[in-house]
Amino acid sequence: MSTATAEFCPTPLPLTRREFVGASLQSAALAHTLRRTVRPFLDGWARYPELPWPTGVVDYLGYSLGPVRGTQRRPIRLPHCRAEWIRPAGELGNRAILYLHGGAFLCCGINSHRQMVSRISAESQASTLNVAYRMIPQNPIRAAVDDGVDGYRWLLAHGYTADRIVIAGDSAGGFLTFMVTLEALRQGLPRPAADVALSPLTDLDPVNKLAHPNADLCAVFPRRAVGALSTLIERLDTRGGHEPSTSPVDGDLAAMPPALIQTGSHEMVYVDAELMSQRLSQAGVPCELQIWERQVHVFQAAAGLLPEGRRAIREIGRFIRESTPVSIPARSMVDECARVS
Repeated sequence: MSTATAEFCPTPLPLTRREFVGASLQSAALAHTLRRTVRPFLDGWARYPELPWPTGVVDYLGYSLGPVRGTQRRPIRLPHCRAEWIRPAGELGNRAILYLHGGAFLCCGINSHRQMVSRISAESQASTLNVAYRMIPQNPIRAAVDDGVDGYRWLLAHGYTADRIVIAGDSAGGFLTFMVTLEALRQGLPRPAADVALSPLTDLDPVNKLAHPNADLCAVFPRRAVGALSTLIERLDTRGGHEPSTSPVDGDLAAMPPALIQTGSHEMVYVDAELMSQRLSQAGVPCELQIWERQVHVFQAAAGLLPEGRRAIREIGRFIRESTPVSIPARSMVDECARVS
């Protein structure tokens, strides 16, 4: 091998894998409830995914989930979508989070995720730009990626350097976390400090997920829903004449920042979390994979009920603070950003 070639070959790193054992009675009760409510609903959607389902209702119902006490928030307008600026109480470091919500690219939004995002923001001592990106079926996944990059540019334009910005998201938002980072790098933008993904979808191909035992153990997603989402995305790309949607596990990951990935051991997307962490490590990117025993999909959203959810968010806060060590207080910068929409 020539010297020039060797310079571009990443050195694989060992994967940091941490397992959090035990499941509380609260988490068992939540899994039982979801298995008998959300899972059958998603199975019904999967039978007829192209019907005009009222997906916007999910975010509307989430309006009652207010942020943690002391949180300040205000609307922000990005070029093609809305966003919300969340500032937790207390003295903050000059760090920020770009957050991309989950919801299978179809539903949820700022309202449904406001409480969890505010908890993450508070634990991280960071203000957060929560992006209401464009969703399918009205828009291709590419539009959501573009909106995420616009959010990243907004943070850069409002005083945050890239080494003070963490990109984070859950479920489909975890997919977007990695895709937005890849796209930002492709456009020549500076690398963010880190990526954080909660129960991420990372591979649009359903084969590995359906072949895993978790396909029957997951309390949220039925088998049918996984294939239906992949088929819907493919049809939307074909009908719209878009480039086929790609998956972050298939990207060139060598330039990616360090990552934290959290997943429940029984989740449908456990396979995706494991594969993404392996691919990152093979590309020479530091990655910490946390596996939480028998926790449901995005269990962190139930931190108000689950001790595991609260602990997981503390882990996220720890990772973000360590990835963006404080240099100076940033109250004046944050307040100035909050005044700009």
